[in-house]
Amino acid sequence: MSAVLVPDASTAIAGSAWTNRFAHLGEAFHTQLAPQPLPDPYWVARSPACAALLGLPDDWWEDPAFQALRVFSGQAQWPDMAPLASVYSGHQFGVWAGQLGDGRAHWLGEVQTPAGPMEIQLKGSGRTPYSRMGDGRAVLRSSIREFLASEAMHALGIPTTRALCVVGSPLPVRRETMETAAVATRVSPSFIRFGHFEHFASRGQEPELRRLADFVIEHHFPACRDAAMPHAALLEAVAGRTAELIAGWQAVGFCHGVMNTDNMSILGLTIDYGPYGFLDGFDPGHICNHSDEQGRYAYARQPNVALWNLHALAQALLPLIGDTDAALAALECYRTRFAEALAARFAAKLGLATREDGDPALAEDLLRLMSAERTDFTIAFRRLSAFRTVPEAGNERVRDLFIDRPAFDAWAARYSARLRREGSVDAERALRMNRANPKYVLRNHLAEVAIRASQAGDHGETERLRQVLERPYDEQPEHEAYAAFPPDWAQTIEVSCSS
Repeated sequence: MSAVLVPDASTAIAGSAWTNRFAHLGEAFHTQLAPQPLPDPYWVARSPACAALLGLPDDWWEDPAFQALRVFSGQAQWPDMAPLASVYSGHQFGVWAGQLGDGRAHWLGEVQTPAGPMEIQLKGSGRTPYSRMGDGRAVLRSSIREFLASEAMHALGIPTTRALCVVGSPLPVRRETMETAAVATRVSPSFIRFGHFEHFASRGQEPELRRLADFVIEHHFPACRDAAMPHAALLEAVAGRTAELIAGWQAVGFCHGVMNTDNMSILGLTIDYGPYGFLDGFDPGHICNHSDEQGRYAYARQPNVALWNLHALAQALLPLIGDTDAALAALECYRTRFAEALAARFAAKLGLATREDGDPALAEDLLRLMSAERTDFTIAFRRLSAFRTVPEAGNERVRDLFIDRPAFDAWAARYSARLRREGSVDAERALRMNRANPKYVLRNHLAEVAIRASQAGDHGETERLRQVLERPYDEQPEHEAYAAFPPDWAQTIEVSCSS
């Protein structure tokens, strides 16, 4: 067991006690064990925004009494932490994988914060009973990717787990090559996944299944308590949140890469950043995960995969719902909510203040043009923000992105007419569109540059990139290079499940 620090250290987090509600569910849900300490830890990255979420003081990471480096490297614990690894099961690439669980993560506990209870978890903190053949470690590369993606997605307004910090170590870890170890500290209202429910359902453990579902309702979906069928209401609520989440992904060109049921948050958060990627050239069939040989998790397939996963969750909850028709009815909201959310997001991306029946087709036709030429997704929509509706406007900045100029001109004429019909004012619309179309996203080559620098001992680029991504919708002229077209070598980056 790791050493415990002085009692007043724990008051650095919002000055409040740990509650650890998940730990009280019982032994069937987890195994209590301490993280395996990282040797010779050092700071790699920290998120001031996530620290503020937890109510941490500005100097939390360097206060000797706090000893944060030791705690977040697994060398020590604060009083009232309850380290554990949770068990779950799930479908991986559409195939039942059986028991899984936190194979390289340790849940440290739950603390009261100004934003409500937050769970804190170390990722890469050593083997657990659920590690299977894994070593329980994460590498610097994957930890930086998780850290940057978590905070970047939050800044984009996409529901996500957060990342407080990354701690590195010279400890060697073998993946495709020999790398060094790191631990990322993750923060979330809950780390419960679809797979937690699948685990108990698959084993016929209905009392534990009910306890878990009632726990989630009580603490995260209290509005479901008074429904005629609370567990069907829970399923419907999760389906709605998932629909909103996936619409957010599609609208910013985000590919998760490994949407297994054990990687789906019951709260509708983006969780488990691995082989993710943001689109460069627009390709609906883009596969960001080199391990995804069949393209199951390609960009355009994400909405249907999410629904497939929700059906797996419905199957797991069926013993509690007791009615197949009621379970299916609870899932119906997914299609409606997703379509509405996606339409609203793309209307915002096009700067439309009103709604017309032809708006979805207008957006789809632009995407079709972009797909034909692999037009850069982020740059195209950002430049579209400056579109002018006056007859003499050439709109060259966005027009020059397309080889087939007549095709773009035909679309632009329709778009301009649509904007004039609602009396759109160019300058006002540009401001709105620039809040819907980010200028800066975490492209793979940007992450790769930061990772390579950090592997060489320079963590400054990771921090600079974090700062840029913290304001994705702002112009930031001093950081224009981060919004440029990706270099040719970016096409050679391969990201797999080990990432």
